[in-house]
Amino acid sequence: MVATASEGALAGLRVIDMTLMLAGPYASMLLADQGAEVIKIEPLDGDYVRTVGPYRPDDELHAFGGYFQSVNRNKLSVGLDLKKPEARDILIDLVKGSDVLIENYRAGVMDRLGLSYEVLREANPRLVYGAVRGFGDPRTGRSPYVDWPAYDVISQAMGGIMGITGASASQPIKIGPGVGDIVPAMMCAVGVLAAVYRAKQTGQGQFVDVSMVDSVLSLCERIVYQHSYEHKVPQPEGHRHPFLTPFGIIPCKDGHLTLACHTDAFWARLCALMCKPEMASDPRLATEEARRRHQDLVYDTIAEFTASRTKQELFSIFGGQVPFAPVYTAADIAQDPHFVARDMIVALEHPGCEGEFAVAGVPIKMTETPGSIRRRAPILSEHAAEVLARVGVGDERLRDLRSRGVVK
Repeated sequence: MVATASEGALAGLRVIDMTLMLAGPYASMLLADQGAEVIKIEPLDGDYVRTVGPYRPDDELHAFGGYFQSVNRNKLSVGLDLKKPEARDILIDLVKGSDVLIENYRAGVMDRLGLSYEVLREANPRLVYGAVRGFGDPRTGRSPYVDWPAYDVISQAMGGIMGITGASASQPIKIGPGVGDIVPAMMCAVGVLAAVYRAKQTGQGQFVDVSMVDSVLSLCERIVYQHSYEHKVPQPEGHRHPFLTPFGIIPCKDGHLTLACHTDAFWARLCALMCKPEMASDPRLATEEARRRHQDLVYDTIAEFTASRTKQELFSIFGGQVPFAPVYTAADIAQDPHFVARDMIVALEHPGCEGEFAVAGVPIKMTETPGSIRRRAPILSEHAAEVLARVGVGDERLRDLRSRGVVK
């Protein structure tokens, strides 16, 4: 199938999404945003995140909150009790007509349900099976922690990112967004698409295993070579870069800004903009190595200039002249014309509420088959009739299955 511009590059790709929380749903969302049909298979009481919120004060339905809406847009939902044989049979029938399955249960859960990769591969040899787990799957390398539960903070801690984040070695800090979930999700999406490409060539699918901890370590690649090449144990770096100066966060009158003026050319330009051209030729600051040795002087000098000026004033001085950005809040982002021009704030309807509410848009832009947010997140099992009809489940049988708690 050739995708049209309105469908997205992955139109025709069918994904069974058996994911919960953030890592797995974000991975399948990335595929859905690019046009894949993603069928979210949920337990009868739904993905736990449906109950997390935040909810609007006027939302009496509480089908889901903002968290679920954000990472489950563009998906269809079917509720199945996979502990029941009939539900497992239905899932296997759906797998036969699908290209991809993604799940993020602990290792062994799908095996115990009778839905292991090996079982599903028998039903569909070209199936690409993506798994996101805290410490990976034994199929690709058995971690001693394979059975440990994991969430974002676990992978942030063990993957190394907390160990280099914070004001000092005594105070490591959690990264704000759930990078311990989202980075593995991105890795999973890349791995799945690589395996789909291979399956199109060979007719054979494969198991794609992504460890949350491994993914965070790959994000922190610098600490590995620093430890190996220099025998260093990198510590929290505070607001500054360990090698480059100035390259970090600097206070201003109404908040903070960032500068990356570490090259000699940008440093000279920054000095001119601050009306201190003599600083560019000061022997203590004239070269990258000299600035690295005198970091405090560099940052103190810049702060003297920025402390009496607002972010907006500094925007007009530095913007477009040197690598500069104000440290934005969500309110700042909502007002900035860049994000409007790039469709990065997208409004969606919300069941049970008046009006529309914003989620983050699609950052991967394509000229011929652009991705998009085409529909809101689904109500639990909203699409059961539509999806199950494809595998021969008619209205009468669906009513029976629902009456017996097989389907929501």
